[in-house]
Amino acid sequence: MSPPIYTAKQMLGRLIAFDTTSHKTNLPMAEFIRDYLAGHGIESHMVPAANGIHASLFATIGPKDRAGVGLSGHMDVVPIAGQTWDTDPFTMVEKGDKLYGRGTCDMKGYLACVLAAVPEFAKSKLNVPIHIIFSYDEEVGCTGVRPMIAELGSRLVKPRMVMVGEPTAMTVVDAHKGRVGWTVELTGRACHASMATLGINTITYAGRLLGELDRIEQELKAVPNPRFDPAHSTLQVTQIEAGTASNIVPNGCWFGWEIRALPGLDTKAIERRLMAFAERHCLPEMKAVAAEADIRLARISESRRSRLMRGRRYCR
Repeated sequence: MSPPIYTAKQMLGRLIAFDTTSHKTNLPMAEFIRDYLAGHGIESHMVPAANGIHASLFATIGPKDRAGVGLSGHMDVVPIAGQTWDTDPFTMVEKGDKLYGRGTCDMKGYLACVLAAVPEFAKSKLNVPIHIIFSYDEEVGCTGVRPMIAELGSRLVKPRMVMVGEPTAMTVVDAHKGRVGWTVELTGRACHASMATLGINTITYAGRLLGELDRIEQELKAVPNPRFDPAHSTLQVTQIEAGTASNIVPNGCWFGWEIRALPGLDTKAIERRLMAFAERHCLPEMKAVAAEADIRLARISESRRSRLMRGRRYCR
């Protein structure tokens, strides 16, 4: 029995039906793609996640002894919680000239186009191979592709070039800002709010650090690159948490912040600047009241670096 031939639209309908919201398993979809490729005589390599519910998929069409063109996309989608849908988000619906469903654009539409072209790829006499590179957990920090990248050049062929199918209005994007993220954790001393001078209010000192980050952001705006939109590196505080009750001085506070950096931006210098500010304008006052007071910074956006640096103490 010959393998099924799908149009891109038909394939998209099949992919949409898999609920691959990032916190759920993507294995049924990955296994469907593996079996579909096998039906066309193409071997796949699964790269499983440590959690046992996710996996990336790598396959080569054409010569397996050389580097080729990688077609890369992610299988996961963002949640639907709190959203109002007129249709079932996991059933593709056609209205006029538009297709509706979770991931129709970002980015199962691209995966469907790649997979629909597989029969033509498979019967072509390719001198330069095509590598299918499908990952998971892109929507939660581009973490799922990293174990697969680690195997490129060893178990898996390292491509000569990679085309990523993110929505770009059908234009080529050949440069991208780099994301770097950090957390800052402040430790103070709790006490009753009526005796506030006995404690260390970490929200107050976090506010000073946030003010310094705002000053850094304003400086970044003065260094534009017109190739990007926005044209400057951006800095945002994205998370913050502190306090237990209205009558207790908060002894702990943490916040997360990130930079989307233009090429050439020295993010480590910004990191050092923030911690130098903490050394000068926060820690002396904090430690004068409580010796245990501290400020810790961890870079979390790079998997290897985050393992090395998480919890590292920058302020002595």
